[in-house]
Amino acid sequence: MARKAPAGTPAVIALTQAGIPHTLHAYTHDPRVTNYGLEAAEALGVEPEAVFKTLLADVDGRLVVGIVPVTGQLDLKALARAVGGSKAAMADPAAAQRATGYVVGGISPIAQVRSHPTVLDETAILHETIYVSGGRRGLDIGLRPDDLLMLTDGTYAAIGR
Repeated sequence: MARKAPAGTPAVIALTQAGIPHTLHAYTHDPRVTNYGLEAAEALGVEPEAVFKTLLADVDGRLVVGIVPVTGQLDLKALARAVGGSKAAMADPAAAQRATGYVVGGISPIAQVRSHPTVLDETAILHETIYVSGGRRGLDIGLRPDDLLMLTDGTYAAIGR
């Protein structure tokens, strides 16, 4: 008998197949809300500093994933330095969607269409569990920061402000 494939977004499937412990947190996304991260923190009942947003930047002509707390901003210069680049700018939202396979507001750092260098803000180590998008608006994944970096082949750096 064939094994049934796990259901869910590519991020959820990747976590399940890798055997990485995680929790799923679904909530009803309000389409009027534009601060997806703070909406998630409130819906999940967790401190906003433990909820991280996934942002894409163009660093010297290549896309790079920066993951920072929803309470702060991505420091583009620090992200460029973290990947050995010199100049960074936020990626065009349409380009980010094409490169990741996810919609803005639901971009997960996990199981993107193409692999990109990934940097997680070092403040993540202050939390046993962090929350990142599960691949759609209204779905977050709770997991250990080290597990996220292992799955994305990422690194820690001070990229938030």
